Amino acid sequence: MILFDNSYARLPERFFANQQPTPVSAPSLVRLNEPLARDLGLDRAWLRSPEGVAMLAGNTLPDSAEPLAQAYAGHQFGGFVPQLGDGRAILLGELKDREGKRRDLQLKGSGRTPFSRGGDGRATLGSVVREYLVSEAMFGLKIPTTRALAAISTGERVPRQEFHPGGVFTRVASSHIRVGTFQYFFAQSDLDGIKTLADFVIERHYPDAANAANPCLALLESVASSQAALIAKWLQVGFIHGVMNTDNMTVSGETIDFGPCAFMDIFHPEKVFSSIDSHGRYAWGNQPNIGYWNLERLGETLAPFIAEDIATAKEQIDTVLENYLADFKKAHFEGFSAKLGIPQDKADDGQFTTLTLQLLARREIDFTLFFRHLTRVAEGETKSDLLAGVGKTSVEDLDDWLITWEKITGGASKERSERMRAHNPIIIPRNHRVEEAIAAAEKGEFEPFKRFTEALTDPFSEDSALDPYEVAPSPEEVVCATFCGT
Repeated sequence: MILFDNSYARLPERFFANQQPTPVSAPSLVRLNEPLARDLGLDRAWLRSPEGVAMLAGNTLPDSAEPLAQAYAGHQFGGFVPQLGDGRAILLGELKDREGKRRDLQLKGSGRTPFSRGGDGRATLGSVVREYLVSEAMFGLKIPTTRALAAISTGERVPRQEFHPGGVFTRVASSHIRVGTFQYFFAQSDLDGIKTLADFVIERHYPDAANAANPCLALLESVASSQAALIAKWLQVGFIHGVMNTDNMTVSGETIDFGPCAFMDIFHPEKVFSSIDSHGRYAWGNQPNIGYWNLERLGETLAPFIAEDIATAKEQIDTVLENYLADFKKAHFEGFSAKLGIPQDKADDGQFTTLTLQLLARREIDFTLFFRHLTRVAEGETKSDLLAGVGKTSVEDLDDWLITWEKITGGASKERSERMRAHNPIIIPRNHRVEEAIAAAEKGEFEPFKRFTEALTDPFSEDSALDPYEVAPSPEEVVCATFCGT
């Protein structure tokens, strides 16, 4: 049994809508994240029992649950929608993990809510498998993220372009508060709502801000800092979020919502996978700029509490945004310096990273394999290994680049190779492998999903048994577009 303590449910009623999940006909457990359940202090045997599965499906809830759908707004591809909210997700409650940190437990795909806007409130099993795989891959890659506690098959069919098996996803997060949550109250000129939310976020996520001379400015600074670090980490593994709308940016600094996301195979800074991002707004290389834009929107909502004079508030917000850019640039180049094996005391100022990325784009080189094989070269293997299977490069191009790389990194050393190995993953959730796991799951075959999940838990370690997950897709396996689960 789970004992919730629900601080969000104690906020004013206009922050959410009380909503019971809609039961499903034949729930069955596809996968339980046992390490996460243990960290949350949950009884794993109970979660696997019929009673536990019924709770994970939303069919029955503990007495301590106070299920609700959160209200929020958001800019979606630049266009503002004043009311979005949880249209297919219900927050059951909050619990304390073994470190005493508060965690949300949310069911995604658990039925219609007052914010569904004509949607069915359900999730396909394929979207559940995708979110489980990618969120746990992000955790393995040491990137702040929401987590997957469980995947449930509902025994029902969900209509999209065609009918698909249904699923329910149990998501764990530090909170589900978004930039769009602040925008919801800002759009209604509800200053009391903004202040109440800001105080709540400060207490829950950034308690040091409460003691600052200007708490709301300190809150904005904290969110900006967390986003700069997060987006830099995304870029370092070739991750493209796909829908960086303001309703998909958490104030906690965790990655959330893995719909049309993807990890690049062949590198290009303008790479886009989302089928609905026709103008490349959320391309790999544009994500830092979108982070800036989203933080501007958060700053607008907090401006009345940063300074009485709007011009003064704007000046202070602009300073925070400039610091965000500086923080991102520092984290970005430090991260790529580590990937390239550049000593920490000689961190790249951006020139060599830029040169490297230009080479990758020009010669259509696989992003992950390039750094993977470069790590091997740093450990003593020949440069021919770097050429093998990473792209359409030439010996001349690579020779010139390698000469410069050796000069900058100072030659072979144990420190260099260890640093590179810790920052260059061997296994990522490649799109074709994700699609394979989804296709099998929709046929009721869950072994590929299970094996892939286990392979992603330790993406930096050598294991010959996992070699198939390292391989880039063949031409016929390449995934060119990804789709939102709704």
